Amino acid sequence: MSIPCASSSLAFRLSRTVLTTIQPPIPQALAWGSAYPSTPARPLLDMSQGAPGNPPPKVLLDALAKTSSSPQSTGYGHVLGEHKLRAALAQEMKMVYGQHADITSNDVAITAGCNMSFIAAVMCLAEAGDEVILPVPCMSLNLLGIKSVPLRTRSDQGFLPSPDECKRLITSKTKAITLVTPNNPTGAVYSPALIAQFAELARENNIALILDETYRDFVEHLPPHNLFSRMQREVLPPSWSWRSNIIHLFSFSKSYAIPGHRLGAVVASPELLQYITTTLDCIQVCAPRPPQLALANASLLSELRSSIQSNAKALKARHELFRKSLPSEWTIGSQGAFYAYVKHPFENVSSTTFCERLAKELGVLVLPAQFFYDEEDKQALGLSEEGWDRWLRFSVANVGDEEIVKVCERLKEWKAHFTVL
Repeated sequence: MSIPCASSSLAFRLSRTVLTTIQPPIPQALAWGSAYPSTPARPLLDMSQGAPGNPPPKVLLDALAKTSSSPQSTGYGHVLGEHKLRAALAQEMKMVYGQHADITSNDVAITAGCNMSFIAAVMCLAEAGDEVILPVPCMSLNLLGIKSVPLRTRSDQGFLPSPDECKRLITSKTKAITLVTPNNPTGAVYSPALIAQFAELARENNIALILDETYRDFVEHLPPHNLFSRMQREVLPPSWSWRSNIIHLFSFSKSYAIPGHRLGAVVASPELLQYITTTLDCIQVCAPRPPQLALANASLLSELRSSIQSNAKALKARHELFRKSLPSEWTIGSQGAFYAYVKHPFENVSSTTFCERLAKELGVLVLPAQFFYDEEDKQALGLSEEGWDRWLRFSVANVGDEEIVKVCERLKEWKAHFTVL
């Protein structure tokens, strides 16, 4: 992979790993949006960031206000998180995965966001030169010196990853397979059967399956999978325990609409959590305490379940509205949770070029496919599917129905506006 060359006033060299890591996508997109001449009659319409569109319920805001002003929340907490929150989350997971789900508080670690959960887990599994398989589009692990092995997904398969293709990518250096479901950026939702196939693949090869379920509360079918329950499990042998291979990641940000409070979780074997403890102690010391203390109540999490379900129904309806309102020349590849993955109609025009002009000239802010690939992935994907670089990610979560319609109306202007690209 080539390292970008640029003049610098620094008297020292930057690391190769940081120079080859994808730049944060949202600041790049916001810079495009800032160049748009927004007016009250024609404002910038932002569908770029996967953020909840509604504030948290008042009961949660009240709890946050109380814990944020409490002296109890100002000191260090346990590196694995508040015990009451760990117990409450384990109980709440039984609401999602079924009462037979074999999950206890000893399986739970609380982190400063789901990104922290992922980094902590990978740091325990792999070191420089090792490999982790990730379905693309995805973010890379270059910063850790770990090779991200791209598992290609295709639009004609709904951007669902193939276990057979994944099997061919496993080598002696492979330490884990990572799945994100519902997926970011494609929105593709993996079925319980597909997830079980990947779990069996991980079991057969004695590697970990990292299952990022940040958006698990926004799927239509519950439970999202049956890996935590011995009674309903498919494919895998009865003697197998999820704790031997599965590392579950979760984010409170999306379900509870508190992304600014940075709260995530790792659910895994207590044996692995011993090493997660070491990793977290080096990079976070403890997760933010006010949101932990606010949510450390099983009855509050149960009370908030109805709000989560209402938001999930609203998202489903918004997806339907987006699909109905989108101009016919545009192609939806997959939809789910916060995202719709859409192909623009201009041949031989990269999504990066298109998104920049779309933001600056028509005031619609979305993310291009290229923001979710590193250079090596782009080369591989360029050979696998024609037009792969024309896909865009629309977030339907942080806008209302009115904004959805307005975005699609502006997209209808493409024929007159984008005559030369």
